[in-house]
Amino acid sequence: MVRRERGGFWIAFCAVFFYPISWLVARSRFEGGEHVPPSGGALMVANHVSHLDPIFSGLVVHKARRVPRFLAKHSLWRAPVLGWALAGSGQIPVYRESADAQQSLRDGTRALQEGKVVVIYPEGTITRDPDGWPMQSRTGVARLALSADVPVVPFVHWGTREVLDGYNKKFRPLPRKPIIVRCGEPVDLSAYRDRPVDAVLLREVTDLIMTRVRDLLAEVRGEPAPEEFYRRTAS
Repeated sequence: MVRRERGGFWIAFCAVFFYPISWLVARSRFEGGEHVPPSGGALMVANHVSHLDPIFSGLVVHKARRVPRFLAKHSLWRAPVLGWALAGSGQIPVYRESADAQQSLRDGTRALQEGKVVVIYPEGTITRDPDGWPMQSRTGVARLALSADVPVVPFVHWGTREVLDGYNKKFRPLPRKPIIVRCGEPVDLSAYRDRPVDAVLLREVTDLIMTRVRDLLAEVRGEPAPEEFYRRTAS
């Protein structure tokens, strides 16, 4: 059996806290965990439909005996207890539209090169698509994917928005809802790694990865995916 990656006190604390929560609010099904590498760096790329997603993202990685490191907005580090847990467990703050914005990508790259599992939601926020499909995503995911030669694993959540709908401010924990988290096969980026990194390449790689995420979500939902990504409005 593959030994569990050591995560320290705060990872153990989060596991003790979040496993019961996931059971209380959902009838969860985790699929495709064999696609999470048992060792070495990996970039886990997910859709984002609810503020509950990080709980289930963390659990699918933890069930694979790995430690998840999230790229998350830096304001969360100011929250009581949560901020301590984020800092103590080695999570990666994201500073958007500031002088520190590139530091997030450097920290993410370093984590991948050190053999860690990094989780990213490329949309940057929960989707605005009324039907819950992924939006057009930021290209930071492509920068990370090309910065380290590690597996890029798409995965999806479905059902979390039925429990917690952030935009409509609805929390419906009962009755327990079915939630599926499914990991897919790594995305082959070998054809892109020797090309000069420019805006065109970053957009192409981002859309390729997110198309895999969208198609995986279509499999989980059992319905065809839209041909284009939803674009958020300027507001």
